[in-house]
Amino acid sequence: MPDNDSDLLMQVARTLRRCWAAAYAPMGLTPHQARALRVTGEQDGLRLSALADALRISPRSATEVVDALEKADLVARQPDPTDRRAILVAVTARGRRTLATLAAARTKDADDFFGRLTDHERAALRDILGKLAR
Repeated sequence: MPDNDSDLLMQVARTLRRCWAAAYAPMGLTPHQARALRVTGEQDGLRLSALADALRISPRSATEVVDALEKADLVARQPDPTDRRAILVAVTARGRRTLATLAAARTKDADDFFGRLTDHERAALRDILGKLAR
């Protein structure tokens, strides 16, 4: 058992990440690729630099992630209509379907994981985590 609160919180986060990694694997995605797809799907196209910033990774690493997602036909690069020199990354139709599958898997895994808690405990946990996140 972890020695302190931060170790315990990290153990819980790692456990959730393992659950999600197992859910993403049949789709051929790593957790990092799934997160990049989710971030890209929240926009109507975004620049690689914006994706790198959102993921807190280097632009070179963002390029590698987008290359893999593009190869899987989950995203596509397209010209930025506001700047001909820039390229936007947008989710494809297949990517949208994959996002829906990812969201369902994450929701199911979270429901299973947190299902051990009572409604009262879940509400208290949300309050605590929200306070810590601010």
